[in-house]
Amino acid sequence: MQLYDKDLLSVQEVRELVERAKAAQQELSEKSQQEVDAIVKSIADAGVRNARRLAKLAHEETGFGVEADKVIKNVFASRDVYEHIKDMKTIGELGRDEERKIRTIAVPVGVIAGLIPSTNPTSTALYKSEIAIKAGNAIVFSPHPNARNCILETVKVIRQAIVEAGGNEDLVSCITIPTLQATDNLMRHADVSMILATGGSAMVRAAYSSGTPAIGVGPGNGPAYIEKTADLPLAVKRIIDSKTFDNGTICASEQSVVCDTAMEPAVRAEMERQGAYFLTDEQIAKLGGFILRANGTMNPMIVGKSAAVIAELAGIEIPAGTKVLVARETGIGRGHPYSNEKLAPILAFYTAESYVEVCELCVEILHYEGAGHTFSIHTKDSAMVDYFAKRIPASRIVVNTPSALGGIGGTTALMPALTLGCGAIGGSATSENVGPMNLLNLRYVAEGLQEIEEIKAGLPDCSEGICKVQKLNLNDVDVDALVSEIVKRLRSI
Repeated sequence: MQLYDKDLLSVQEVRELVERAKAAQQELSEKSQQEVDAIVKSIADAGVRNARRLAKLAHEETGFGVEADKVIKNVFASRDVYEHIKDMKTIGELGRDEERKIRTIAVPVGVIAGLIPSTNPTSTALYKSEIAIKAGNAIVFSPHPNARNCILETVKVIRQAIVEAGGNEDLVSCITIPTLQATDNLMRHADVSMILATGGSAMVRAAYSSGTPAIGVGPGNGPAYIEKTADLPLAVKRIIDSKTFDNGTICASEQSVVCDTAMEPAVRAEMERQGAYFLTDEQIAKLGGFILRANGTMNPMIVGKSAAVIAELAGIEIPAGTKVLVARETGIGRGHPYSNEKLAPILAFYTAESYVEVCELCVEILHYEGAGHTFSIHTKDSAMVDYFAKRIPASRIVVNTPSALGGIGGTTALMPALTLGCGAIGGSATSENVGPMNLLNLRYVAEGLQEIEEIKAGLPDCSEGICKVQKLNLNDVDVDALVSEIVKRLRSI
């Protein structure tokens, strides 16, 4: 006999967590930049100390990925994030322009709802805690049910670190009874000011439709182009390193490899030499029917699994030591399962006659799935980088680096992040790697510079609706001086 209602309990828990988070955030708002930074550093240090233990818990609970790689992600989400944000000014007055008489003041959004996925559970909790508190906020997590325990343990570590640094532990909290009702109530709660959503497409859509301002991410489906000038062995190494890192659970990882048709034999040979296995036509059909569900979404059974495990699940035989499964693909969209995002060591393989056709192909792939996310290119030709950067609908163009780690800022100078904005084209509120500056508002204090009489005196003659200006022969005019004068006057307004 059931003596309690799980949904009701979870909703009540949300109310209590938000109430305590609100009080903790108000307390935080009285602290200095130095005091806030001390809390963030304490979380980072605790994350590093517990990186291995939390990685083990995440791997055991979810069955996703590679334990050793999760250690790296935990350190990345703790130390690397901290090192990038530690000198950011996020509390109080951020800037002052004495000439224009404008001051900029940081205003925390308040209480944030943080949705945590099962693919990167402990690292995402560490990362979101750091950037939320750095911006002066509190955060309440809604954990994926399949990663509940490791997320709760991570939050326990974070809360202890906050207390050790003189903060209120309720700055970070987590739902212990994860239900859809609890998550929905958290996102719609009147005292929740923003949602930071990382997870499946359905959850992200729910965040955007909640009525609460949200920062979410779309799916990743990034193609990787091996251009003819690339260092081929190094390019292939980087792609395989990326696709096998934590068994492909990072959304910025490569989902397809594209090369010029003339390069196909060399690229294929190098990929096979480094541990890729090209599936037969029969195996392509069999695995293709397994990696997607009937509704066209990714089969969760493949997520974060090794190539060997996936092959066994799908009932296909592959050589021992295979690192990545590769399927020759010719189409994009429904009926072409390898053209979708695959959070596993599975790659589609495309060819095209020229870089122009490669670009068109990659654009089509991203518009089908993954618009605004990530694209990678391996080349020694900077003109190629420029060509693709101007045309590819991706927020991150990563060059000569493993896409998974380059996209999140691990091997590049991008903001280290586990929430990657996809911009308007991808249905996101930002195209940036999300950091503290995305989690605060800016308040502008502007002093008057002129009176209305001065504005009236400077008006042109607009009688009869037409501004009368002297016709000028631009051949006789110093254009640079004219532009300089226009800019000067605009600034004085």
